[in-house]
Amino acid sequence: MHNHSGSTRACDTIRPTTIEPYEEQHDYRNAVTGKRESGEAHSPAECPPRAVVALIVERHGRIALFRRSQSVGHDRGRWHCITGYLESGASPEEQAFLELREETGLTKNDLTDFRPGAPLLLADHRGHPWLVHTFKAVTPRRRLAINDEHDSFRWAAPSKVRRFSNRVAWLDQVLEAAKATPNHGTRS
Repeated sequence: MHNHSGSTRACDTIRPTTIEPYEEQHDYRNAVTGKRESGEAHSPAECPPRAVVALIVERHGRIALFRRSQSVGHDRGRWHCITGYLESGASPEEQAFLELREETGLTKNDLTDFRPGAPLLLADHRGHPWLVHTFKAVTPRRRLAINDEHDSFRWAAPSKVRRFSNRVAWLDQVLEAAKATPNHGTRS
């Protein structure tokens, strides 16, 4: 997951390392100090959700899990899906294709299906909201060209994902959301 924009707000400095289901009662605080200058907690309006994309890559009913390398800033050694920050000016679908190409080497021509899943609103361990745009990409290709964000990948049956105890906390939610296809746009 890359953050290519040079700007940071206090709310942007959180990485989704331990995301849990979004709940209204979460306390929104400055990522560095935990409080606003006045000492009060940030409100959701002051800290809008940070948008990211998350892609599940599927081949013959199995999904690709990617182990995060030591060269990344978060989730090192954890099994993950393909993710990326939604860059300014890019649509979630455009960003999803960019991340897919960067992290797996797959292009649109390598896919037999690509579809959006249900969006997720999750909160990290500090209560900061994350809007996760989920996608499912289906390919017949077994070999993937992973970049330096990952040191390994494995194809796994969806029912076996829970055996990967060192997966990112919110992977199960992304897997479920990517199955739920909204009624708009499908590429086959």
